Formats: sequence, structure tokens, C-alpha cells
Amino acid sequence: MKLSFLCLSLLLAPALLPAQSAPSTPKPQAGAKATKGKAKGKGGKPAPKRQAAVGPAIGENKATPVSRIKAPEGYRVELLYSVPGQTQGSWVNLCSDPKGRIYASDQYGGLYRFPAPKAGEALDPAQVKPVPAKIRAVNGMAFIGDALYVGVNDYEKQISSGLYRLSDSDGDDQLDKVELLRAIESSGDHGVHAVVPAPDGKSFFLVCGNNAVLTKAENSSPVRPLWGDDHLLPRMPDGRGHNRHVMAPGGIIYRVSLDGQRFEVYASGFRNIFDASINQQGDLFTYDADMEYDFNTSWYRPTRINHVISGAEYGWRNGAGKYPEFYFDNLPATLNIGPGSPTGTTFGYGARFPARHQQALFALDWSWGKIYAVHLSPKGSSYSATKEEFITGAPLPVADAIIHQDGAMYFCIGGRRVQSGLYRVTYQGSESTAPIGKPEALDELAKLRRSLESLQQKEAPAALETLWPNLSHGDRVIRATARTALEHQDISLWQDKALNEPNPIARLEALLALTRVGAVCPTHRSPEHQVNGSLRDQLWNSLLGLDFASLNPEAQRAFVRLSQIALHRFGDPAAETTTKLGNLLDAAYPAASFESNWLLTETLAYLQHPNTARKAMALIEAAESQEPQIEYARSLRMLKAGWTPALRRQQLEWFLKAANYRGGSSFAIFIEFIRRDSLATFTAAEQAEHAELIARKPEIKSALENVGAMLAGRTPTNWTLEELSAAAETGLKNRNFAQGRRMFGAAACFACHRYGNAGGMTGPDLTGAGGRYSAHDLLDQILNPSKVINEQFAPIVVTKNNGDVLTGVVVNLNGDSVTLNTDLSDPDQRVGVDRKEVKSIEVSKVSPMPPMLLAMLKRDEILDLVAFILSGGDENHAMFAR
Repeated sequence: MKLSFLCLSLLLAPALLPAQSAPSTPKPQAGAKATKGKAKGKGGKPAPKRQAAVGPAIGENKATPVSRIKAPEGYRVELLYSVPGQTQGSWVNLCSDPKGRIYASDQYGGLYRFPAPKAGEALDPAQVKPVPAKIRAVNGMAFIGDALYVGVNDYEKQISSGLYRLSDSDGDDQLDKVELLRAIESSGDHGVHAVVPAPDGKSFFLVCGNNAVLTKAENSSPVRPLWGDDHLLPRMPDGRGHNRHVMAPGGIIYRVSLDGQRFEVYASGFRNIFDASINQQGDLFTYDADMEYDFNTSWYRPTRINHVISGAEYGWRNGAGKYPEFYFDNLPATLNIGPGSPTGTTFGYGARFPARHQQALFALDWSWGKIYAVHLSPKGSSYSATKEEFITGAPLPVADAIIHQDGAMYFCIGGRRVQSGLYRVTYQGSESTAPIGKPEALDELAKLRRSLESLQQKEAPAALETLWPNLSHGDRVIRATARTALEHQDISLWQDKALNEPNPIARLEALLALTRVGAVCPTHRSPEHQVNGSLRDQLWNSLLGLDFASLNPEAQRAFVRLSQIALHRFGDPAAETTTKLGNLLDAAYPAASFESNWLLTETLAYLQHPNTARKAMALIEAAESQEPQIEYARSLRMLKAGWTPALRRQQLEWFLKAANYRGGSSFAIFIEFIRRDSLATFTAAEQAEHAELIARKPEIKSALENVGAMLAGRTPTNWTLEELSAAAETGLKNRNFAQGRRMFGAAACFACHRYGNAGGMTGPDLTGAGGRYSAHDLLDQILNPSKVINEQFAPIVVTKNNGDVLTGVVVNLNGDSVTLNTDLSDPDQRVGVDRKEVKSIEVSKVSPMPPMLLAMLKRDEILDLVAFILSGGDENHAMFAR
């Protein structure tokens, strides 16, 4: 059973703490010291002690007080300045100059400069001076030499968006000269953003979201004619129209010469990257956005930290077209964060912080009010990462952060005309803050990846000797980087080698390169373009010459994905070839994993294979969560063959069921798109036979009525932690994987928690729970959810001046409006609150997760569920061995 946030708020109302009055002194508000305690965090480790989060009333022209901001033990947060919105706007960007002065930009106005306040002092408003340069709407800036380079994204189009350079023309220590280096057409939030100096001192990176139109580039690490959506089935754009006109390559990071004249496309396929940062090893990282309209669909992708590799594709496409991470023609995230709205990033180098935070990548989440400390570890040629909630507040629309020369972190809140403020974070604890030493030398795989990157953008016949062996490398990033470099080489030198390569992994990568180079994407074809039929036939002979059954699951998915791209780019081969392909894939369908079935259903539906309807509807019936069901239904919407009256009835009944599923703002429209396209495949006879079912209106049920249907009629058991923990000590052997997954759905876990490529977004991602929890700790979290609340998903209690109380999470802000989601079972449920009407905001001490989730499950079902979660979804884990 689920409790909504609204129900929780009613339970909490009598226990609310009285509101405090807002401070009236001009001194900085210092964060309270953390209190001592023995609460346990994940995995049994002591939970970090943090500042209290009960705060005073919100007043006009007053930034979020530090009493509502949490920081780790030993850290102090000061509110230095509440920005007067009427005269200085809402700040979204910070940087410091070589003299240590700080520059701040108003999203809809100009630049301001001020000195960093001395320790313990607030910022004197009289010291905040406008910069003379006639510039506005700066969304990214960095000093390089004696000039300030800025990325302008002017929503109001008073000046051209693009790249500018500001300098001092007369030696008076004021930036007054403005040079437009490159105008870039841009619109909305997703435009021209950060400027990031490159390690070579001769260039910088320019970060652009997917609403910045592709600009002229002299070179490109990804081969430019290759860009395309590369989807086999017709595109399903966003139901609310968001970015439906924007096609590949999406957001781009450019590498730009210091004179601003030479642009190179460095990497592409991003959504709305606002910032990027470079670590001591010289690797670039960014924090990319999700799409909240996609919540609880199969194509939803969480906000994520990406290690940005030269030539890489990161898979943003509009609407339902986003590439899942298992597509081998894009690269996965380094770390999936969850729901949010990414803004600034910075590494902690130079901060007078403990070593772990000097080395961390700080990533800012605007809507959920978080600054994450992302801890990176080398993994193969790239990195793995974990996250820590470093600074949290509610609301706290963090926009940008810098590490200043004085060793402190400065961050600002602002954007979309919300109340802005400047804050300082310092460490005053007992741990050493000695500067970290030089980074360790790159390991051999990272060196190899760098050498392969250097072979991009140029033809070098001798390069094939280096590239070819790495097409079958065990490291996915190495394979992709080598294949990208191969695409830059003269095709005549390697086409035959690709077609006849004996190693199946290398052949798949080489054939992908051959498909992308040898066939122009249909989106970019001219009317007179002729498909190279000879190359198409050779490619299919080579691909179908592989022994599909002997490939491992990852390689099988690459085979099917490559088939999709070849069909899309070259068009259909001879009927004999498509029949052979269809029969080959049908023999492997259904597969053991959702990821493989995703690809197989798409491809077999395109091929109109007669067994697809029966097998796919069986998969829908067996799926424990709505995401796989939606994905299979999305592919079936184009299938005309193989339907029986019973299967058509089952399909129509699924639409009635799906009308009760919950998701983001476009969710219901996406479901209707799938239904509309499906009905278009019905014959006249089928329409007549199923007319009543087609016309039937769905019975809309509440979230409570939709949860736990398979457990209806059972008598609840009040399980204790002691008895279940004792059972788990000896009982996590010979477990039933399939039943564990069923229980994950039956206990409503999928409704709020993401697991693999399925599940909701209102609770923590449980995919990697096995690395964080013991069985005892996992059971403790389920049975006692309010004992330690995950701060990323902690609800807040809002008390209004009229006494009304709301409990939920902040999901958006605009001006004085704070938008809350007050029902975690429905991501699209929103309530707007005017911040001027708010008396107090407090972090709830009660988790939104109900404590009786296991009450309807039997002992063995609980143990199967625990094994399923801790295994990471690995059916071959030792816990399932028999």
C-alpha cells in the first residue's frame, strides 16, 4: 500500500516546529554545527552528520537562509548576499579573475564584479558593481589570459547568442571592449553555455545544449555526415511538442581556438549540458539533463555524469528516441544520478577541504536543490563514480559554483527570475586540508584511449595497424574510440578487411563503421542520392555470416542494433535476406533480458515477422513493471502481421490497463500515440470485430487501487527486522530469480525505484544496491524507511501563512512560484506555492516510503526479493545457484 505525500503531510501537521523569524542583521548567516549522533547510514556505516534544516520564514528579497541548508560535518555555509532582483536580476554564473575578484552574471541582464568578502564577513552591497562591457545573458564564462570569454544565451534576443570575448581597452582595469567571435543561433534554456579552458592552454571548450543550432566547424571528431536519428521504426516525438523539431546531433561540445575562429566538434548527443570541468588527468566531464516528460517510460534516462571522450556519441534524440545505454553506437553514463536539472560543475582542486573533496567533481542540481560531490575512480580506460549529497537545501536552485583562490567554494542560486543569493562554503573541521599532490600517471588503458583519440579527424594509412586490434578490445570505450577513428580513414583501405574480419566483435564494430560511412543517413540524403546496393549486399552477407547463437548477449545486442542501422540507412535488402534475418532473430526471441527483447521486438516488428505479435504480447503479460510493457507496445504499434482476434483483444485490453499508469507530463499523450498508431494497423474487419472494445473508455483508478493486485486477499504479517534478518543469514541460497523480480513489482518497488532500465524515479535507483547494502541493512531500510532518509529524495514540509500544510519535493521554480510534487506515485502531480505565502519550510522526518511494504509477502518471497535486489538483476548470481 502507498501513502501519498498529501496524506503524509496531514499526519505530520501536528508535529510541525514553530517558524523562526528571519534574521535582520547584515552579517553572513553561518550554518549551525552538526549535532552528534549514532545514526547508521547505508551499509552499516555511520551516517554523515549534517547541519539542521529547520528554517525561518521566506521573505521577499531574501535568499534561502542557511538554516535550511545542510552540509557535511565540519563545513560551514554562509549566506553572503541576497541579490536585489529588481536591480541585479537572478544570477546564474560565477567566475574569478586573476586578482581574485568574482564576476556574476544575471540570466536576463548584465555582469557584476565584487571582491571576495573576508572571512566571517558578508558582501557589502556597495561593492557589487556593474561591469561596463555592453553584454548580457551570460551563461558561461572563464578568464583566459587577460580576457574574459563568455557564452551568451539571450532568451530575449536583444543581442546575438554565441561566443564573445571581453577585454580592457584602455587600461583602467575595467572590461569594456566586446567582441563577437561567433554568433550561434539559439533558443530557450538549452542554448550556448559554458566556456572551459583546455589543458593545452591553446584552446577551450564551448558547451552548447540541444537548442543551439550546429555552427560551422572546420573539423569534427565524430564524422559529420553520419549524424542521424538511426531509428528503425517511425519517430514518436514528444507529445507536448518539446523539441520535436530538433534532430541529431543534439547538444554539442566544441573545441575552439583562442582567437575564436576555429571550431571543432568534440563530442555530441547531449541534451542540456550547462557546464563542464576538467580533472587533473586532463579528462572532461559534464552533467547532462534528463527529460522529466519521460518519467516512467522505457526511454527515460536519468540525469547523468558523462566522461566526455573525443568523438563520442551520448545518444540524445527527441521524444521517445533517446538511446538506451546498451545501444553499442553510443557510450553510457559514468554515473546515473536521478531526477533533476543539472547546472554548474567544478572540481574541488584548490579548495581548503579534506582530500576526498579536493578531488571530487561538484555537480549542481537546480530543481532538487543539491550540490553532489562525485567521487571518480579509474575503471578501464574511463571511470566509475559514486555520489555524495554535499550541499542540500529546499528550495535551493543552485546555478553555479567556483573554487576561489582563498580556498573556499562560492556558489550562487538563481535563474528563471527566482530569488538569487551568493553563498560561501568553508571547512572548519579537524581533518587535514593540505593540498593534494600530483595525480597518478595515466594507466595503460587510459593512455591507449588517448592515443586512439589522437587518430581522429585525420587520415593516416598507418593508423589501421593501431586501430584494428582495438576493435575487439574488452573495454567498451576503447572499442568505440577505435571505431570512431576508423571512420575517419579512407574507406577503400579497410572495407574488404571489415567484411572479412574473422573476430566477431571486431567485425561488428567495423561493419558499424562501414554502415555509417558507406550510407548517408536518410535525413541528410539529397533526392538524387542512390543507395550503394553492392555495399549493402556485401554488408548483409558479412553480418549474416556470423554465428549469432555463439555470440555473448552483449554481442548479440550489437548484432541486432547493427541490423537496425543497416536497414535504416541502406533500405531493405532482397526479400531472401530479410526473411533469413527475421527467422534468425525469431529463433532467439524472446531472450532472457529486457534489453535484448527491446531490440528484438523493434526489429521483428519492422520485418513484420508473423510470430512477433504472439511473443511480444506474452512478454507484455509477463512484465512486472510498466516500462517494458510500454516499450514492447511501442514496437507493436507498427506491426500488421500475425494478429489473431484473441491477440488483438489482448492488445486493446492492455490500452485500457495502461490508462491507469503514471508518468511525466507527456506520459498519457505517449500512450495515446501508441494506441493511435496501433489502431491504424487494424484491418476493416478487425475494426468491426473489436468495435466495442475500441470504443470502450478506461476505468480510471486511484494509485492505491492499482498497487499490489497480485497480493489481493492475503492476510498481512507484521514482519520484524530480527526475524527476517536471521532468515537472510542462511536463506539467501537456492533463491528463485523470477519470483524475486515478480515480488519487486508486487511490492510496488518498480513504482518508485529504478532498477536497470525499468522503474520509477521518485526513489533511489536500486540497480547497484548490492554494492551499498548488506541483507540486514536492506531489510532495515524497507521495514524502517524513516530511520535514515535518502537526502536526494527527502520530502519537505511547507507551512503556509494561512496554516495549510503541504509535503512533497521541489521539482521546479519560476520567479516566486515553488512547484511541489506531493504524490510520489504520480510524477506529473504538481502543486504550485507562492513563496511569499510560505511561513516555514522544514525537511520531513518521515520517509515517503510506507513501512508495511513487506506485510503482504511470504517469507520465501521476501528472501527472493532481497536476493533479486542484491544481485543487481544477475540471474547467474550465486544466490540463485541450484
